[in-house]
Formats: sequence, C-alpha cells, structure tokens
Amino acid sequence: MTKEQFDSDILIVGGGYVGLSIALATKTAAPHLSICVLDGAPASAIEHETRASAIAAAACRMLDQLDVWQELSGDAQPINEMIVTDSRLSDVVRPVFLTFPATDENEPFAHMIPNRSLITALRMKAAENNVELHQDTIVTSQQIDSNSASVTTASGIQYKAKLLIAADGVRSRLRQAVGIKTMHWSYDQTGIVTTLAHERPHNGCAQEHFLPAGPFAILPLKGNRSSLVWTEPTRNAERILAMEDFDFELELEQRFGHKLGKIKVEGARKGFPLGLTLAREFVRHRFALAGDAAHGIHPISGQGLNLGFMDAAALSQTIVEADRLGLDIGTLTVLENYQMWRRFDTVRMGVVTDVLNRLFANDNPIIRAARDFGLSVVDRLPGLKTRMITQAAGLSQSTPNLLQGKAI
Repeated sequence: MTKEQFDSDILIVGGGYVGLSIALATKTAAPHLSICVLDGAPASAIEHETRASAIAAAACRMLDQLDVWQELSGDAQPINEMIVTDSRLSDVVRPVFLTFPATDENEPFAHMIPNRSLITALRMKAAENNVELHQDTIVTSQQIDSNSASVTTASGIQYKAKLLIAADGVRSRLRQAVGIKTMHWSYDQTGIVTTLAHERPHNGCAQEHFLPAGPFAILPLKGNRSSLVWTEPTRNAERILAMEDFDFELELEQRFGHKLGKIKVEGARKGFPLGLTLAREFVRHRFALAGDAAHGIHPISGQGLNLGFMDAAALSQTIVEADRLGLDIGTLTVLENYQMWRRFDTVRMGVVTDVLNRLFANDNPIIRAARDFGLSVVDRLPGLKTRMITQAAGLSQSTPNLLQGKAI
C-alpha cells in the first residue's frame, strides 16, 4: 500500500483546547507557517460533551485577542465572587472563611463556558485561518531526526513537519514514545462532574466547600444552572455514581444545602480519576509537550485548563518570535525558551494543588483549626487577597503577550 505524505511547518497531535489554541495563535501571528492538527476523536464527539470549564481572565483576554471570545460571550457566565467554606458533612452551619470578589479592574476573574461552545468556536476560527484539522485520526508511530519529525496514522498516512507538538492528554502516547519520564502519583480520589438545575439564581457566585472527603465546588452557569465538581475517595465515588437519580440527589443535598432551593441533576454524571502528573522535560529536539501531556494537576484550584492556555500562549509566542528572527523553530535551542518559561510555573502549581488537597482533604482537628485560622486571616488582608486573585486570574505582567490581551 502506497503511503500518502503531508508536509507542514508545525504538526500538532491533539485537537482539544490547547492544540487548537496553539494552532490558531501561531497561525494568526505568522500566517505563512503551515499548521496541521491531528485529533483522535471524531468530529461528532463534541456533541456529547456536557461539561463546562472555568476560564481565567487572562485566558479570556487571549481568546478575545484571537477573535474567539465574540463567539463565546453569549454562553459565558462571569464568576463575580467566590466563597470558601470548611466544614464536616454533618455540620448544619457552614461559616464562610474566605471570599474573593472581582479583580481590581472590575473584571471577573473567570468565566464558566460550556466545553462544547469553546471547542466549536476554536475549530471555526482555526478553519477560517487555514489551519488544517484531521479528525478521527489515530497516530500509531512517530520518528524524529535532525531535520524533521513525522508521524504515521492507523490508516498508513504519514505527516511530516519541522516541529511536532504533543497535546494529546495526560496519558500522552507521544510523550511515552519519545522517552520523556513523568513524576506521577494517584490521590485515590475521583472527581464527579455533572450539571445541576436549581430554583434560585446563583448571581454569578461560585462556592467551594472543603469537606473531609475533598473539595465540593459549585460553579455558576448561564441561567439557574451550575456545574458541579465533587471530589470523593474512589471507592465511595463508584458507589455514588452507580446510584439512582433520587438517591444521588439526596447525597447532593447533604453537601449542596438549600441555599439555591430545590436542585435537580441535568445531564450525565461522569467520574475522572485524580492524580498529579508532571513531565520531567517539556521539550526535545523538534518535539514539545503542551497542556495535559505536560502536566495533570488536582482540580482543587480550577487551574488545569488555564495552565494549558498558558502553555499555548507561551509556545506560540516562542515559535513566532523565533520564526521572525529567521531561526529554525524546531531546534532544541529555540524550544528550551518555552520550557524555561513554563516548567517552573507548572511545577509550582502542581506542588500548590498537591499541598492544598492534602491539607483540606483531612479531618484532623488540629489541622482543621490551623487551616481555618489561616483562611480567616487571609480574608482580613486585602493586599494578600488581591495578589491571590491576580494570580488565579493569570494577570501577571510576566505572562505571554496573548494573556495580557496583546498580539504576539
């Protein structure tokens, strides 16, 4: 069988938020670069996606700069406030220990956006900018030499490029194939995700209850609806996921309370194993990792997807600036600039989420008293809270141009 071959400047494996963002950001700033994205899922898979994601303010600025935000704004629910409580499941009253308002610029520090809307908008803009996207395309092997990188698909087609980017998820096959090691451990926890409808309006307020089993986050969606991210030990999560709707909603009420009135599950329930995965290297010659292929962290801080958008902004800026200088975009010398930009920040966030999970998924009375005291102190220090909000929103001045709302 004769193999068909495609050649491009950049080949991205993984057509999710990160892969598409890298392609769109790079193509927008350097239209002459040819970019091809290979995605293992069929195009119709997104139709069954019911989840939503919290998009930090900096990532929203990037999406606006890429002309994607106008397609999303109608579905985006701003998070105007976040409250944090720390309690046991049996507690009747859950005192608020910490509150986060909007940023100093009166800009919401995040928006909740349905995943389906986000992927659809990114695909549309990528197509408008002549990014080549191949769905339902499984990569079976790859080869990297001094001058190029190539992959071969299950159908026998070979794709060749100057630079190969793996954005194929936390279990990245490409990462494993090139021999990049990871630091990984499981938390023996499962994140239960679903969408809820409720009687009363949420007013754009997100809630995170730290319960002994793990964080229980209620994130506002458009209308009287919220997205739920509920952490439980895996064995208990399996029991909860197997419940009938009525029993599942009773379990929810114990944790959710009645602040928003009667609640009802709307959409499928899904469970995701939780762990920490950090790649020991982000780059090799003609090869780069981005998004979950480089790092997978606990959802306790809601920063997983936003770390991926930061990767996209940093990698695209690294590529474009190197190309403008006439450099070979696939060399290790160029790609190490991206690694230096992103790896420390990623490791730091991984450590922070790991410590937070171990600290708050703990019912030791001494630890509980210490963390509640710490939360109440933070709530009384406006300057510290402002810095924390700025960090969560990704609004640091040292971030890549796109995250500051600037062109590359």
